[in-house]
Amino acid sequence: MTPTQSPQQLNTADSAVPPGSSLEQVISPDVPWWRLMNRYHWFVLIVAALGWLFDCLDQQIFNLTRNPAMRDLLHTVPSDPNVKLHGGWVTSVFLIGWASGGLIFGVLGDRIGRAKTMMITILLYSLFTGLSAFSVGFWDFAFYRFLTGLGVGGEFAVGVALVAEVMPDKARAYALSVLQALSAVGNITAALLTMGFGSLEQAGLLKQWGSWRPLFLVGALPALLALLIRRRLKEPERWQAVAAGGGAKRKLGSYFELFRDARWRKHAILGLLLASVGVIGLWGIAFFLGDLTRAVFRQQFTAEGLTGPALEGKLTFWAGMSFLLLNAGAALGMYGFGMLAQRVGRRPTFAIAFVCAGLSTAMVFWNLKSLADMFWMVPIMGFFQLSLFAGYAIYFPELFPTYLRSTGTSFCYNVGRFVAATGPALLGILTSKVFTGPDYPEPLPWRYAGVAMCAIFVLGLVVLPFAPETKGEPLPEDDAVLAH
Repeated sequence: MTPTQSPQQLNTADSAVPPGSSLEQVISPDVPWWRLMNRYHWFVLIVAALGWLFDCLDQQIFNLTRNPAMRDLLHTVPSDPNVKLHGGWVTSVFLIGWASGGLIFGVLGDRIGRAKTMMITILLYSLFTGLSAFSVGFWDFAFYRFLTGLGVGGEFAVGVALVAEVMPDKARAYALSVLQALSAVGNITAALLTMGFGSLEQAGLLKQWGSWRPLFLVGALPALLALLIRRRLKEPERWQAVAAGGGAKRKLGSYFELFRDARWRKHAILGLLLASVGVIGLWGIAFFLGDLTRAVFRQQFTAEGLTGPALEGKLTFWAGMSFLLLNAGAALGMYGFGMLAQRVGRRPTFAIAFVCAGLSTAMVFWNLKSLADMFWMVPIMGFFQLSLFAGYAIYFPELFPTYLRSTGTSFCYNVGRFVAATGPALLGILTSKVFTGPDYPEPLPWRYAGVAMCAIFVLGLVVLPFAPETKGEPLPEDDAVLAH
């Protein structure tokens, strides 16, 4: 392709490789962002979105089934405090695996390529999600969750680096917000599957299997996506050029290189702090929404005469509904973050999201009392809580050059998970050790613990003034690499 081609020719191109020029060179700046993209751009966006969508599907299956899985694997009753405690521990193990995988595969994404690394991570998280269904105790379940976390952690950074490098500059933020918004489809699918299997359990059709084991088996299906990646997805031209010409002066995918340069070092630390806020808020508070709803509605459903599998099945159904509502709001919030960030800037949009995420999360954990409350409160929390992750997808690739983009993005997003791994464990301690006893009947432990942990969002506001504004800026490059 050449810059002399018409917009129509460029927009309908069906090249097997990324185009050499973009519509930005030949058409008015007033054109909608999606008109800047040709068929290959859309193919890359769809494949990357599917990878992250299925990644989120596996995450949400775990979040929605953690409580009954712990109950069965510990051979105890739902009211046992050990269910909450071990649920917090296994979530922390998962996040540690996520962080470790992110650091490993982030480097590989810069060294061997975005597409190859994405294929490996998808195979990894799919395989071990499926194996989780065959767990016989807490320790082997935690082991499978750690290995699943390795793949989950690696997929995000290489996916957003791939999309950021392939998209036209003016379409980049919108495309990345779409990618993140579509992750809500994976979350919603997990919620619908959980509701469906919960209904089967309620009807007594799953017997000793319960609903959580079949759900983990479904989580193995995304491995099929790796076949599509292997066949058609190409490495970005930007990465190929740097890999071929820049390696002599800069080592691709190196944490030493990341921290040797003062600019990239500062960006990495600031990004890490920003990511820690959102990850702790989501994994240490919001993703225990299913446990909160079970605690809130257990007494109500028991008073209706439900016991045994019928009770547990109905609770699973409504836990699934809570996550469906959370992610319905999240899809709008994530796309909305991208639109607002393009208009007012990244930093102001983050500030709005941090404040509103804290307030809406505290509202849900303190005031959710009925099914009617769930239908309006939870989508608001999802809108603001998950919008932050669209911000990370847009912002982190804009902080680092090509030879460190996957490494830097992974460092921000995944080292934050080592810090964030303390969040679920802390919530587990608060609900089982601190806010416990006769003075704290269910669901008060979840209410006090959830509201207390919302203080984490203040950290984001403290960090923001030191972060660079990247609105309207091209992706950064190192001059020495470009001159090579």
